[in-house]
Amino acid sequence: MLAIRMRTGRRKAVAFATAAVLTALAAPALTATPATATTAPPETAAVTATATATATATATATAANSDYDSTYYKNAIGKTGTALKSSLHTIISSQTKLSYSAVWDALKATDQDPNNSNNVILLYSGVSRAKSLNGGNTGNWNREHVWAKSHGNFGTSTGPGTDIHHLRPTDVQVNSVRGNKDFDNGGSAVANGGGSLTDSDSFEPRNAVKGDVARMILYMAVRYEGGDGWADLEPNNNVNNGSNPYMGRLSVLKAWNEQDPPDAFEQRRNQVVYDSYQHNRNPFIDHPEWVEAIW
Repeated sequence: MLAIRMRTGRRKAVAFATAAVLTALAAPALTATPATATTAPPETAAVTATATATATATATATAANSDYDSTYYKNAIGKTGTALKSSLHTIISSQTKLSYSAVWDALKATDQDPNNSNNVILLYSGVSRAKSLNGGNTGNWNREHVWAKSHGNFGTSTGPGTDIHHLRPTDVQVNSVRGNKDFDNGGSAVANGGGSLTDSDSFEPRNAVKGDVARMILYMAVRYEGGDGWADLEPNNNVNNGSNPYMGRLSVLKAWNEQDPPDAFEQRRNQVVYDSYQHNRNPFIDHPEWVEAIW
């Protein structure tokens, strides 16, 4: 059985790498420096921004990430299962931690609209909104905990409550609809949700960020293992997890990871977090095939 899993992992790794190379042939490389502002209206630039981010996922970024295999990830390369998870936990646990108030400014950099440097892209709706409209009122954007902070009761304290690998700008009202629901397929359309769906016990983000959500959840499950005073966060295959330190559904998250590979926006975000803020990486953005290798 182990041999079969390893061959499957290699096939997935090749598939992800091939997809990145094919995309590179069709699109120019995205630099780490965001583009200057354009005159596009803030609320209508979202579709363009999302399409641009998707279209410009490049082999250059893939090559840069593979460079980390001999340095940042060197102790994880070649491992699978619990050994890989343990090794990645050790690697990514070395990080600079932010205060909750510092998250505002961090998100203005990590989630900057590549077509308008005055704006951020909102996770669930895909809307491009002015950085200055951060707050708690209708029409504002706020700090969404993708791993709902009530799942493990870590709140907004420094640690999992301020880890910007899973904190993203979202529309205040869409964030309220998501609440602390687990992730799953199905439901009714969320107003101004960009194609997101919800029902009584789950939330389904728009297609363009399904993989992003999955990789953020699984990052949290590897980073927070219960050894630093916080709950041991783990994915499971349930919804209605409530205050338990679990998030579901794992089977759906794994499917989303394959359905929506990392694009240039997500890769750039990972780099900005690493270079300028926490100095750790989300390994599933660099190696999405590691999801299957662990789970």
